[in-house]
Amino acid sequence: MLKTVETVKTPAVERLVKIWTRRYTLDFSHISLDKHVYTNLVANASPEGRVLTSARLKKNLLDINCQMGCIQAKTFYSYIPNIVDLNEARLITQFAFRVYKQTLEFYEKSSIQEHLSQIEIKENHDISVLGISEITKLAYLLEPVLLVFQEQHIISKDWRSLGFMTTQINFTNQLILKKLTSTEKILLTPYLKFIEEQVAMPWQRLCAKAAKYEVDSPELNLIEQMMSATPEIAESIYHQLVELLPNHYSRRGELSHPSIKHSCLRDLSMFQAYLWLCFLEKSMESIERELLSLCVMVVKGVGIKWEMTEKWCQILVDEISNHLNTEQKMLLWPYLQEMQQLFLKERSRLGYQEELAGGIV
Repeated sequence: MLKTVETVKTPAVERLVKIWTRRYTLDFSHISLDKHVYTNLVANASPEGRVLTSARLKKNLLDINCQMGCIQAKTFYSYIPNIVDLNEARLITQFAFRVYKQTLEFYEKSSIQEHLSQIEIKENHDISVLGISEITKLAYLLEPVLLVFQEQHIISKDWRSLGFMTTQINFTNQLILKKLTSTEKILLTPYLKFIEEQVAMPWQRLCAKAAKYEVDSPELNLIEQMMSATPEIAESIYHQLVELLPNHYSRRGELSHPSIKHSCLRDLSMFQAYLWLCFLEKSMESIERELLSLCVMVVKGVGIKWEMTEKWCQILVDEISNHLNTEQKMLLWPYLQEMQQLFLKERSRLGYQEELAGGIV
């Protein structure tokens, strides 16, 4: 959940911001970077190329994609009566358009052409380190409109529509990507990923909390290490879940489906981000009041058994523990244990409610 936060620049904060930024670097895993592709990449990364990409998306296409994203998300949640009425859908679409419009305007002014043009194409040269520059500026730019966008979902007639928010963004992102060339996708994907994560993951709040810690503190060293390992941990847990639950099926489909994998990896990263935030806050309040409530909403809405969520938490705890030394385990273990307990208590509460309603759903 997005909350207003002020990031004070300290050495500790800057170190975490650098790790946060690395989540949004260029991905060349699906393309061969030959001279032809590289030439197109440099052209699309130029100020003129970015303006052309942005203009094409903003001219009707973006508005249509936002509307289609809203319609697809509404269709996905159609089993919930009147989850979003037409007036609400119209307002939500308008604010979604503003989010993308501001992101594209930022994208236009953030050329990395100069960096690309200085790089010779060599097999051992890694240019994937390039991505979103000045990520905190983008976060502050989008914060007002994202907060209003979030508020439109929160005040909806059905409280479950908050889960509709990330679904709409995810669908809209996929529609936009289909209209881009291969090199435009490489350049714009980090920004689309940022939008989707910014409304769900407290990375900015986590970085801001680092201001209370010394650079050489064991707490900050632990969080640096675990933030860097977050993608690897998410991948490992996802593959374990696929093996352990081969027959798992929700309203969105099987665990092995590409779109489900995308959502799982995003949500596994979200769990970790909340855990690191609670560790620096020295309180489980953010997980209890935000993450747990969101999980209940999604579990009910998407038709996931609560046992799946518990298995998810257990594997997460085990995988994180494998990355820690003895001293780090002592620091983090109370938070890992409390997270599991919170989800166990919620299962008992949900089971009681379902029993009163006439049986387990």
